[in-house]
Amino acid sequence: MESAMQGPTQTPTRSAAYTPTDRTVPTRSADRAAYDKDLVHAILDEAYVCHLGFVRDGAPVVLPTLYARVGERLYVHGSTGSRPLREAGQADPGLPVCLTVTHVDGLVLARSAFHHSINYRSVVVHGVAHDVTDPEEKRQALDALVDHVVPGRSADSRPANKKELAATAVIRLDLDEVSAKLRTGGANDEPEDLALPHWAGVVPLRKGYDAPVANPDLAPGTELPDYLRAR
Repeated sequence: MESAMQGPTQTPTRSAAYTPTDRTVPTRSADRAAYDKDLVHAILDEAYVCHLGFVRDGAPVVLPTLYARVGERLYVHGSTGSRPLREAGQADPGLPVCLTVTHVDGLVLARSAFHHSINYRSVVVHGVAHDVTDPEEKRQALDALVDHVVPGRSADSRPANKKELAATAVIRLDLDEVSAKLRTGGANDEPEDLALPHWAGVVPLRKGYDAPVANPDLAPGTELPDYLRAR
């Protein structure tokens, strides 16, 4: 199968940009990389789950988890017993991590098996994660995590109490060493394969929402909030 790194691409309009580094410049298909801040923010803001990579006991570990962006920072939360969150607070100056987010936008079907691919948008962030210890920053980060999943939800739910806050850890990762990568367009078939009788093209993928399903134990008179009606 053709690597998702290959094939047609689209160069985004440049505005403020992150500075490329040795770790954020791809060794293959470097023309697919982008450092535009607005583009990176848009990719991050649209996704729900990131993959957080770090080294534990000399071996790589990658964990899926929720996150939220606040300006030029990402916040990740979890239990205070979670290994990466605990290590972020114990390590000096912090925990080296690599955080990734990916959207799959389409399945690219080619005439040859080798040139099959996907259209995608991705972001890779390298840096050092730090434990958030300031109470106000921690509360704001937790509100941002809730609102990232459903905008407006943090104001429409009970805030975490002291016990819950004590059981929850939050780490912060600055958006400094960052890159995006994209693939768009159709199949990249070899010229000699164009006459083959095999369908080629793109099967677009989309994200959608079904009607919300209420808990059976809702308090009497509780109605569906407007921010869910609009989804």
